[in-house]
Amino acid sequence: MACSRPRTCDPGGICPPPRYHSRVKEPTRRGHHRYSVGRPDVDSAIEAVLAGHADHPSAELARQMLVTTMKFLESGGSRASVRQANTTLKEMRYATKIFAPFEGVRKATIFGSARIHSGDPAYAMAVDFSQRMAAAGWMIITGAGPGIMQAGNEGAGREKSFGVNIRLPFEQSANPAIDGSPRLITFRYFFVRKIFFVKESSAIVLFPGGFGTLDEGAEALTLIQTGKTPPVPVVMIDHPGGDYWKRVHAFFQEVLRDRGLISPEDLGLYRVTDSVDAAVSECLGFYRNYHSARHLKELYLLRVQKAPTHEQLAALHRDFRGLLHGGKGEFEVVRGRATGEDPIPLPDPPWRIVFPFDKRSYGRLRMMIDSINAW
Repeated sequence: MACSRPRTCDPGGICPPPRYHSRVKEPTRRGHHRYSVGRPDVDSAIEAVLAGHADHPSAELARQMLVTTMKFLESGGSRASVRQANTTLKEMRYATKIFAPFEGVRKATIFGSARIHSGDPAYAMAVDFSQRMAAAGWMIITGAGPGIMQAGNEGAGREKSFGVNIRLPFEQSANPAIDGSPRLITFRYFFVRKIFFVKESSAIVLFPGGFGTLDEGAEALTLIQTGKTPPVPVVMIDHPGGDYWKRVHAFFQEVLRDRGLISPEDLGLYRVTDSVDAAVSECLGFYRNYHSARHLKELYLLRVQKAPTHEQLAALHRDFRGLLHGGKGEFEVVRGRATGEDPIPLPDPPWRIVFPFDKRSYGRLRMMIDSINAW
């Protein structure tokens, strides 16, 4: 990219586009209706409750939550509906509190059967994988039950483990490796539990399992495929000679891809392996240069550790122009936070690649991230 403003350029020659390069949030649109209960006495009471927190960065969001709470009383729903919303909010608040001190630490969520015991090769592989990820500075999240979940917690160790348990009619108890830990959370609702499995994870790792493992793996892939969660590595691990995930992969190819039910590029959203070495490499290598991503209105933003050279930027335009909305626009490089971007936990990577994304080609986007990591 040619630079027309050398005085503001990075020494590497990348010129930050002025429309993206700003640390000031865009102002609220004029005339935008403010979310409220619609009763002056109640709205004033809510404002009074929040008066002591006006400087908190989430004060406006908290105000809207209080408005929503009051609107529930007028929603016409049953008491059971309000109870469900109340329990959901309580569970999300508590889980957020538990995870918050570790926001800047990468975590891998491990899924797999509760029926796989310690003598199974998959159990030993789960222990080995978790040990190696913990040694690399990561933490491990499991469902806190027996089997593969226990293997994950054992491998990572208590201090680097989270247990995200679920309350069931037959009472799933926490495994001994995580029981009693301050990082053990027990949920009432599966859907809230799933939010934290995905939201807190920088990698999803799947060992053989039953309906729950297939459900959780398919949901993670769906969220990535539709852009509802940022790209993360999804690794499916068989034991050497095993065919569990190979057969699942064959189903995805022959039944989903070949019938046009997914795009061919969607098969690139996950990796199948029978090697712990390959699984660890896949998770760690995904963040070799790429750091994280987010939607920013009509734009898409990739945070990276290293800016591309002019040749590498030209290669992005050549190989991935199909990601641009309507085939228009370009990949631009920004140093520092872009306009409208919220702060992220430190360390904040120094560069952003910003472009108008078509918001459809997430399998192809994964291929672009792989290319960026190969720089």
